[in-house]
Amino acid sequence: MTSFSSDTAFLWLDGSVVSVDDAAIYPSDRGFLLGDGLYETFRVSGSSAPHLDLHWARLKQGCDLLRMTAPEKKRVEQALRQLCDINQLEEGSARLTITRGTGPRGLPPPANPRPTVMLTLNSLSRSEPTPARVMISSHRRDSHSILNRIKSTNALASILARIEAVEQKADDALLLNERGMIAETTAANFLALWNGQIVTPFTQDGALPGISRQRLIEAGLCSQASLSPADLTAFKGGWLVTALNLIPICQIGSVRIPLCPDRTRMLRHFLY
Repeated sequence: MTSFSSDTAFLWLDGSVVSVDDAAIYPSDRGFLLGDGLYETFRVSGSSAPHLDLHWARLKQGCDLLRMTAPEKKRVEQALRQLCDINQLEEGSARLTITRGTGPRGLPPPANPRPTVMLTLNSLSRSEPTPARVMISSHRRDSHSILNRIKSTNALASILARIEAVEQKADDALLLNERGMIAETTAANFLALWNGQIVTPFTQDGALPGISRQRLIEAGLCSQASLSPADLTAFKGGWLVTALNLIPICQIGSVRIPLCPDRTRMLRHFLY
């Protein structure tokens, strides 16, 4: 059995609240062995998730794509309230992880899988993040991959790109697609202030359909555009955006990116 770590004392696993020290999965779990699963990370405030419906829609699409059964939303909401109460967490983040469960050796899934479902909580720092220095990764993101639509538990490409960033003393890495267009960073959507507008790469260029990204587009605060490294010198601002945070970018490669505190405050106020 494999144990977990968390900065809260209890998690929810397959219908039960258990201590982090006692939580375990089976060695034959396909998520552990093959990365056969997906997850959603969302902000928690007052024992609930403000934008859970949007996350749940993407989760359901991901489960349908992987031919897995999604858990009941009401059951997860009840579990979230339980965990927030027992962990005494008012503000933080939650991660819902779903794998196909245990299975026989090999790639073919079992005929009647029983998914493993785990919900964990973490606290969030209240301090504003330091502006990020970003490099352009040598690794590429396949814009045609259907896995770009989901939060897959297999994140090896992003892990390798982040290792590359650390080796170059950068905070994160931009991933380009096979045509050399900007897709996203290792764990966030990319925003740029370009030609007077805030823009983000198209999903067709390999960007994950992020929830904060979706909200900004629907509110008219951001539009989509195809961006290339040749456009860097024209950027008048840049950000990394997730469901949990917005981080301004101060440098991409050797190009300095202006900080835009007013725009940053506006985006944070809308998102969080």
